[in-house]
Amino acid sequence: MSPMDPTDFDAALLDPTRLSIVSLLVSVEWAEFGWVRETVGMSPSALSKQVSTLEARGYVEVKKGYVGKRPRTWLALTPTGRAALERHVAALHRVVEESQRAAAERPDA
Repeated sequence: MSPMDPTDFDAALLDPTRLSIVSLLVSVEWAEFGWVRETVGMSPSALSKQVSTLEARGYVEVKKGYVGKRPRTWLALTPTGRAALERHVAALHRVVEESQRAAAERPDA
């Protein structure tokens, strides 16, 4: 089995929380912050910190506004974030496939 190139993985997406956030956002155009928070099971401050990290990398866009008089925050996955997720998931698939191939080729299997 050839070793995986560490550059195949996205450092920001190695964190399970950030991976969960972008994985959730990939299937929606915009998501309300509260829904994302509830779905990934985080406190508002913890989610805000993770979203800030993703936003700084250009993976997530944040839009603030109001619904009536209530402030709301919406999140969207950017094309850059979508591409990063696709590359990261492809790298994970390669790890699994290479491991399965190596196990099948074991001389004592």
